[in-house]
Amino acid sequence: MADNTIGGGAQTPPPSGNASGNSDGKGNLSATAGAVVFDRSKNGSGESAGPVTSSASTWTPPACYYAPKYSPAQLQEYLEPIWAVDSTSYEWDAKQRDHYVDGNPYKDFNKEKAGDGYWWSSYVTEGRAGDPGALDCDADIFWVDTGDPPPANIPEAITPEMLAQLAYAEIRVPSTKVDLAPAGTTKVNLPTWAWLDTAQFEPVSVTASVPLLGVEATTVAEPVSLKIEPGTADATTYPASGVCEINGGSIGEAYAAGKSDETPPCGVKYLRSSGDDSYELRATITWKIHWTGTGVAQEQPLPDGEFGAEQAVVVQEIQAVNR
Repeated sequence: MADNTIGGGAQTPPPSGNASGNSDGKGNLSATAGAVVFDRSKNGSGESAGPVTSSASTWTPPACYYAPKYSPAQLQEYLEPIWAVDSTSYEWDAKQRDHYVDGNPYKDFNKEKAGDGYWWSSYVTEGRAGDPGALDCDADIFWVDTGDPPPANIPEAITPEMLAQLAYAEIRVPSTKVDLAPAGTTKVNLPTWAWLDTAQFEPVSVTASVPLLGVEATTVAEPVSLKIEPGTADATTYPASGVCEINGGSIGEAYAAGKSDETPPCGVKYLRSSGDDSYELRATITWKIHWTGTGVAQEQPLPDGEFGAEQAVVVQEIQAVNR
């Protein structure tokens, strides 16, 4: 697999002509220089669009990460006011000064290296401030020379793979309301056809980058299957698994006249009336998710994503007429 680390010159700031606004060419960073930037121009949109849920129940994108945050002068400007007030202990302040000013191991905030690297610190992923995982990034602010990778003992230091995972959380896909025949109201023991307009289910993608480091990753989600859950145990799904695979660019098959005696390739047959109520049929699309990025040309997998929606289905008894 291709290299998936930050180094080898990748930390060189963009040319001063770039409109990123991250560095003034003198080693001074903006407040968000190391923060992740998202390009959502190829993402799903619309009122019904929503985030996918990972099919791997224990997996989530990182809640925090490390990236460049301060120049030497900016770190001094950030830390000295903290040391000057009584909100921290004398012992802590003295230890900090020793670490960043007195040469153990850094001297005078590393000002002699201004323009040749940056102080890295933690960022909390947007929307994850209350997540316990946001507390994982508790390492002291550390220095990284331009062109060098971050320390190996900092697993949360930003990489293309982490950018891909952060982009995963930004993926939005369209709602999964299916077309039904009969639509809205069906009959007991009558096969109900289900299908999706695949034009609404094109692949979507989000690109995450740290412009200052010149690293990025693009995460792509592609629809692969539709799962039908009838909303009651008194039902039979087609196929029996309830999972309708994408076939020839379509999910299921639209009902047409003359197919009433055929078994739908995707659908449901209700075995009991819904009475005065309705069943909540749930349709869930599974999206295959993968990424490529800086130094990683081959597609790399991420956990499948799922997004579903419910729709009411009224099921009536077939009325017999006695003559």
